[in-house]
Amino acid sequence: MVALRGKDATSFLARPDPGRPIVLLYGPDAGLVRERADALIAASLDDPKDPFALVRLDGDELAAEPSRLVDEALAIPMFGGRRAIRVRAGSRSFVAGVEALISSPPKECRVVIEAGDIKPDNALRKACEKATTGAVAIGCYPDAEADIARLIDDELRGSNLQIAKDAKAVLTSLLGGDRQASRNELRKLALYAHGKGEVTLDDVITCVSDASDLKLDAIVDAAFSGKPIVVETEFAKAMVAGTYPGQIILAAQRHAAFLHKTSLVVEGGTPAAVVLDSGFPRLHFSRKAAAETALRNLSTTRLGQIIEQLASAALETRRQATLGAAIAQRTLLSIAVSARRRS
Repeated sequence: MVALRGKDATSFLARPDPGRPIVLLYGPDAGLVRERADALIAASLDDPKDPFALVRLDGDELAAEPSRLVDEALAIPMFGGRRAIRVRAGSRSFVAGVEALISSPPKECRVVIEAGDIKPDNALRKACEKATTGAVAIGCYPDAEADIARLIDDELRGSNLQIAKDAKAVLTSLLGGDRQASRNELRKLALYAHGKGEVTLDDVITCVSDASDLKLDAIVDAAFSGKPIVVETEFAKAMVAGTYPGQIILAAQRHAAFLHKTSLVVEGGTPAAVVLDSGFPRLHFSRKAAAETALRNLSTTRLGQIIEQLASAALETRRQATLGAAIAQRTLLSIAVSARRRS
């Protein structure tokens, strides 16, 4: 058995297998982990409002007494009905309790374990992935472009809204990395556009592109316009807000590709200001000065090298999740120093 992803994960979550009452949710998208955990818990209880039906446990506390997980899962409720246990995994292992439950799965209790971006050799992940029955592991990764497009359609449809093609293209580029943050931005956008019938590009720029948890422009623009101190300050804010480092790298990759394409046109004789005003997706006016500075300070060749540098950083943030923030910050600071010196 391997971790479920994509359609397999969606199918399981739509109809959770009672023969696999233990569900491990893990991955870099913390919002998606929470969203799926909420859905599983709600579907596993006869009365979600019953305070006695849901038990919350801390993984680090369980590590001192893993058998407590078994005791809680097999406990018979005083008033009957289905129960659920929600475990927040920490840095300490409680896999012994999980393995004991896998060998003797509870029948009336769903165990949902929320973990971070744990590695394939993690004992908890291995135990759940190898289980032929009793448990399942579900990976929660940042939404791909197609997933974001479906999320946009679903959220806006519920508010009787459509979205213009150019607005959807820009909105798709702004979302991702954290499912719950994306939903929150879409609901804010739907509220902003309430009664209009169609969401326009101006709506997206006004309502979404300035969102602090998704708008990474300040970090990216500071890096490409040669402002390492600003990079450090804004990056620290993003980390405090819980932003996934890989999402910052992704935003930098998109901007690097945009600048590289623009630089090629500028080399052909078109003024940078003209190219920036006519580009698609349209660059927000607040970013124009930073983009012009980047185009002056970074040659087309150097931008190509930066694209490769960011690709390597993106790979390393996935390979070494615990060092993701350090890798992303170091890469952006390197770009900022390079832009300040000019290439």
